[in-house]
Amino acid sequence: MTTIGFIGLGVMGAPMAANLVKAGYEVTGYNRSPAKVEAFRAAGGRGAASVAEAVDGAEVVITILPDSPDVEQVVLGEDGVLAHLATGAVLIDMSTIRPDVARDVAAAGSARGIRVLDAPVSGGEQGAIDATLSIMVGGADDAFRAAKPVLDAMGSTVVHVGPAGAGQTVKASNQLIVAGVLELVSEALVFLDAHGVDRQRAVEVLAGGLAGNAILDRKAAGMLERRFDPGFRVDLHHKDLGIVTAAAREAGVAIPLGAHVAGLMASLRAQGHGSLDHSALLLQVEQLSGRAGADDT
Repeated sequence: MTTIGFIGLGVMGAPMAANLVKAGYEVTGYNRSPAKVEAFRAAGGRGAASVAEAVDGAEVVITILPDSPDVEQVVLGEDGVLAHLATGAVLIDMSTIRPDVARDVAAAGSARGIRVLDAPVSGGEQGAIDATLSIMVGGADDAFRAAKPVLDAMGSTVVHVGPAGAGQTVKASNQLIVAGVLELVSEALVFLDAHGVDRQRAVEVLAGGLAGNAILDRKAAGMLERRFDPGFRVDLHHKDLGIVTAAAREAGVAIPLGAHVAGLMASLRAQGHGSLDHSALLLQVEQLSGRAGADDT
C-alpha cells in the first residue's frame, strides 16, 4: 500500500486527503493549525506535528499550499520536504503557483533523485469533497504514470498536459476563464435586474443554451440569493490573476479582458471583500452600476 504524506489540510486539502484515506492509502497529514490535523485524524488519517514527520517514510508527498512563497518555504526550505524525502519518491505539488516556481521545484527535486509533478486542481470545495476535481499535471511521463492512481482517487479528470510547469500554466488559463465568466455572469444579472426581468427564470433558460456554463450551473443560485460564503475566496483568485498577468507579460501575450477583470477583482479585494467567494464580483458590478445593494456583503 502506498504511503502518502499530505501537507496542507485547508478547505481543499482536507477533503482531498480524506478521499485518499477512503481509497485505502496510508496518509499522514500535516497543517500549521493543529486543529486541522486533529480533524484529519478523526477522518481516519494519521497526524503529524511537522513537515519532517509527515514526509518520513512516504513514497508520495502531496502539498497544497496558498501561494508560491509558501511552496518555496515548505518544499525547498532547510527543513522542508526535499530535505527529508527519500530518493525515488514522488512529490506532487497541487498548489496554484507561478509556473517558473514549479519548474524550480522540479529541478531541485531532480537534483535529489526525487520525481516532481505540478498538479493544480479545479472544481472548488465541492469537487474536492466529491473527488471530481479536474487535475492538470506537469512533469515527466514516468512520474505521472507512478502518481496516476493517487490522482485518480481525488479527481475525475486527470490529464498530463506537458513538462514541469505546464500544469500551472493550464491552471492559470483556467483561472483566467473562470474570472472572465464570473464577471460576465455578474454583468448579465445586473443587466436583467435593471430591466425588471425574473432573473431566476432567465438563468434557467440561459443555462440551457449557448450561454450555458459552469458558473451559471454552480454559482448563479448563490449570487441571486446574495450568498457569498467562500468556496473559493476573492483573495485567492486575486493572487491567481496576478500569476496570469505576470506570465502573460513574460510571454508577450495580450490579455486585455483578463487584465480588466484582474483590476476589478483587485478593487473588490481592496474594498474589504477578500474573504468572500469570488462570485462576489457581482457586488463590484452593482456598485459600478449604482444599483441598490452594492454595499451589501
